[in-house]
This record gives sequence, C-alpha cells and structure tokens, in this order.
Amino acid sequence: MNIFILNSGRCGSTTFIRACGHISNYSAGHESRVGLVGDARLTYPERHIEADNRLCWILGRLDRQYGKEAFYVHLTREYDAVAASFVQRAEVHTGILKAYREGILRHASPRIPSQDLVEDYLETIETNIALFLRDKPRQMAFRLEKAERDFPRFWREVGAQGDLEKAMAEWRIRHNAGPPPIQGD
Repeated sequence: MNIFILNSGRCGSTTFIRACGHISNYSAGHESRVGLVGDARLTYPERHIEADNRLCWILGRLDRQYGKEAFYVHLTREYDAVAASFVQRAEVHTGILKAYREGILRHASPRIPSQDLVEDYLETIETNIALFLRDKPRQMAFRLEKAERDFPRFWREVGAQGDLEKAMAEWRIRHNAGPPPIQGD
C-alpha cells in the first residue's frame, strides 16, 4: 500500500516525512519525483509514503494510478499560519505562488495583494483535496498542531513498524521553517 500526504504546503510536510523516516516497513520521500513527467511522475515504489503539495494539481492522474488502494492523509495547519507563511514567500516572488500567479492564473495582475493571491491558492488546493478524498475509504485528517495525537494514530492505521519514539521527536524540531516574521517599529 502506498501513502500520500496531500497538503497545500507550509503545513509540516517536511516534518511529516522526517518522522516517517523512522518507519522501517515503508520508504518515505518529500517531493521525490517533482522533476519527472509522464508515467514516471507517479511511479512510486510499493510501500512508499510521499508528501508533495504539487500532487494536488494532478489528482486525476493520482486517482487513476492508485485510486482507492492507497491511504491518503490530508495534512493541514491553522489557516492563518499557513497563509502568513505563504505571504512571506510570495513577497520574494519564488516557489509555488509564483507558479500559481504566472502560470495557473497566467495574466493575474502583479498588483493583486499577496494575501489575496494566497487565499485564492489555498481555497483552490483545499477544494481539490476535499473533492479527491470524497470517495476514498482509507484516509485521515491530520492537523500539524495535533501531531502528538495524530501521528501515533497514523502509525497504527498504516501498520507502521520502527521507532515511534524517534519519529515523535521529529515533531519537536522545526524543519523547513520560514524566516521569522518581520516586526514593525
């Protein structure tokens, strides 16, 4: 069984995969096939856990490849924290928001405030995930703020083996954290 961690980004997916690195009966990767196209893009090894927010743009293909046979985790974080993290990144014009503004929206005005762009992006991603998951029998909601509760449940549900204590320690480390917010005078 394969496991996919569906998420918007900026919500703990790197930490999730670091914690999964302590599971001995699954491999785990974070955005491990992003540069690939065609069949290779979704050809993960059996018993693999993958976190990749770009999967939200190819959910039809993910459904065709893995459908109801996979286990899906919808990883979320408190909305305002995710939005603030994305806004900080939008201001430097890199990453998925740049691709969203310039590629998906294509002719979006550069004058659209970053907050509005982020809210539109998050609404799109969360709606895509919800629609995709509506008929999936093997799934769970996972809140970053509740990782101490949710990760052991995830561990049990997927039959993980390994070192749960070390996996839980990963949740106490901030992986891939953005810069601290700039404070006003």
